[in-house]
Amino acid sequence: MNKKVAFYTLGCKLNYSESSAIGRQFTQAGYQSVTFTDEPDIFVINTCSVTENADKKCKKIVKEALKISPEAYIVVVGCYAQLKPVEISEIPGVDMVLGAAEKFQIIDHITDLTKQPKTLIYNQPVSEAKEFVTSYSFGDRTRTFLKVQDGCDYSCTFCTIPLARGNSRSDNIENVLKQAADIAASGVREIVLTGVNLGDFGLQNGERVNKFIDLVKALDEVEGIDRIRISSIEPNLLTDEIIEFVATSKRFVPHFHIPLQSGSDKILGLMRRRYKRALYSDRVARIKALMPDCCIGVDVIVGFPGETREDFIDTYNFLNELDISYLHVFTYSERENTLAAEMGGEVPGSTRAERSKMLHILSDKKRRSFYESQLGSTGQVLFEGDIKEGYMHGFTRNYVKVKTKYDPILVNELRTVTLTAIAPDGDVEITESEEILVH
Repeated sequence: MNKKVAFYTLGCKLNYSESSAIGRQFTQAGYQSVTFTDEPDIFVINTCSVTENADKKCKKIVKEALKISPEAYIVVVGCYAQLKPVEISEIPGVDMVLGAAEKFQIIDHITDLTKQPKTLIYNQPVSEAKEFVTSYSFGDRTRTFLKVQDGCDYSCTFCTIPLARGNSRSDNIENVLKQAADIAASGVREIVLTGVNLGDFGLQNGERVNKFIDLVKALDEVEGIDRIRISSIEPNLLTDEIIEFVATSKRFVPHFHIPLQSGSDKILGLMRRRYKRALYSDRVARIKALMPDCCIGVDVIVGFPGETREDFIDTYNFLNELDISYLHVFTYSERENTLAAEMGGEVPGSTRAERSKMLHILSDKKRRSFYESQLGSTGQVLFEGDIKEGYMHGFTRNYVKVKTKYDPILVNELRTVTLTAIAPDGDVEITESEEILVH
């Protein structure tokens, strides 16, 4: 066939795992996978729709793709494609739009690369997206994002994900273990578990078959994988049993990313989150009691409708006092078909930007404080293959980012190092205690 396909993926780790799975379908069908700039015959754009900015990015990527390969066939999939297929079809150059239930049948839909006068749309109601499709990322020699859960049954007032991905559903443990074994055989050293609502793992055909802790315990026995990382888990689903198991695990690392979204109980109520901040602080305290050096990341949204200055200061002070390591800060943006978009109390854009800046500064302070607390300690680093200004990077088990002069022999290697100093760019400098001394 000798046709070339390229992918561009927006959004979360889950999207990256699904792009890789779709890419393997193309390879098995005889296509050649190439980079975005290698004049492909087909572009597949996997979209996100968490923020308005993500939607705009899709339009820009289509435009750039056509500059590179004007006659290329362009297919758009992902959350934006499920939510607004007609809007995407009106973007000049888009040939096909595939919804949530259709994207994994992409090879069946692309039977002819001839451009048609009208964009083809295959988009069933999201309720038809009932099947769980196994996906994991491929191409990074050090880590793989392994999807084990999809969809969400929660009804947070700001979120379109249930509309884009459907109800919560999961892989079965036996298949996850098979995928993990295959990943281990490929030489990958670390698996990152991903899902829309990862802690809700275990639902199959609407019935609860397992719990997330069952999967965690089973994966801990997989040979050949050195590390397993939990990408994100809701605080109300992060049980004592999970925390206690990770604390003594052979493979699960001391790193949790726990969405908070707001430190104000009032705003949490408006968001329809399933916890109050007292539960969140309890989860952090429990983790730190068992794993003092654990890295804890936090998602937080600023500028939600009705968020007064007092509510924001409440959130800021709550985060400032928590023993956490970094923040992922999101500026609220209105999304169609969400309850939040119909609420009063809109926060001006300039105020949202100011609050976002304050929390980004707080995040930098939290990360530096966490890194400083780790200086002088010894631990294992998994080195990656990137090169930036002559340096390569890696992460400790508890997610401290380190740098050292590039050495090809270190790529995808686990080495014991001592964390010695914080570099001007914020990464941690090391000395290595095995075989090669790295300055």
